[in-house]
Amino acid sequence: MLISIITPVYKCANSIDEIYSRLVKTLQHISRDYEIIFVNDGSPDNAWEKISLLAKIDNKVKGINLSRNFGQHNAIIAGLEHTKGEWVVVMDCDMQDMPEEISNLYKKCMEGFDIVLARRKNRKDNFLIKTLSKAFYKILSYLTETHQEHTIANFGIYKKPVINSLKSMGDYNKYFPTMIRWVGFKTAEIDVIHSKRESGKSSYNLKNRINLSIDVILSFSNKPLKLMIKLGFFFSLASLILAIYFVCRYFIVGIAVSGWTSLIISIWFLSGLIIFMLGILGLYIGKTFDKVKNRPNYIISDAINID
Repeated sequence: MLISIITPVYKCANSIDEIYSRLVKTLQHISRDYEIIFVNDGSPDNAWEKISLLAKIDNKVKGINLSRNFGQHNAIIAGLEHTKGEWVVVMDCDMQDMPEEISNLYKKCMEGFDIVLARRKNRKDNFLIKTLSKAFYKILSYLTETHQEHTIANFGIYKKPVINSLKSMGDYNKYFPTMIRWVGFKTAEIDVIHSKRESGKSSYNLKNRINLSIDVILSFSNKPLKLMIKLGFFFSLASLILAIYFVCRYFIVGIAVSGWTSLIISIWFLSGLIIFMLGILGLYIGKTFDKVKNRPNYIISDAINID
């Protein structure tokens, strides 16, 4: 039974040799029929040279070199579209996902599960990252109406039908954890050890995290549009009630509405709200425009041991 390992590579060339040796040691206890696919996502270091060298030494190592940095989740999809395994493991290359945990994931899936996700019980990230991640996944759960967990990322093992379903999704903006939740299938979660990053720094700075959050929310949910409708209805109703109140107040009590301050504040507030809503609508139109251009999610410039 062929087991495939997919790991996107970006700014972690120093980890490649170690992750390879630990993967081989772990996989030999599970199945001798395996493949390790490194996807170089336009890494600015010498990652591709290291991947190429490993692929020449071991034909079970396969390398995909993308023409530029297309993003982690597009790199994962590139690997998935060239995998052959009955079971596929997706993991990061920074050594925070421990290769030794694959054995535990595999044991759990043998209990009859199609998906087994790795839950990072003691996540080794700083307080800000963990707080932002928790907030993002709560918002994402609400907007997509699917269960999203901040302790679960890409690391997990997936059966071939799951991967085939994933590859059939035509979404332009890819986000692997949400796509996995959307396709369904029988799923389990297990606690795993989450290690500290061995080398380099995460490419997900605050700006990238915010941009990714916006892309994911707009790609997987239309709830912001529904909220805009509800908010517009609320303000229209509130304005009507307020207008009736002031008319009644004038004719019954004889008190006219005076002062321009409240009027100016209302105009500025409602104008800002309208611009904000138009901005959300514009983002959705922009995503539609990206989709109809029909550009590929990634471009492969080179590949080794890929049929």
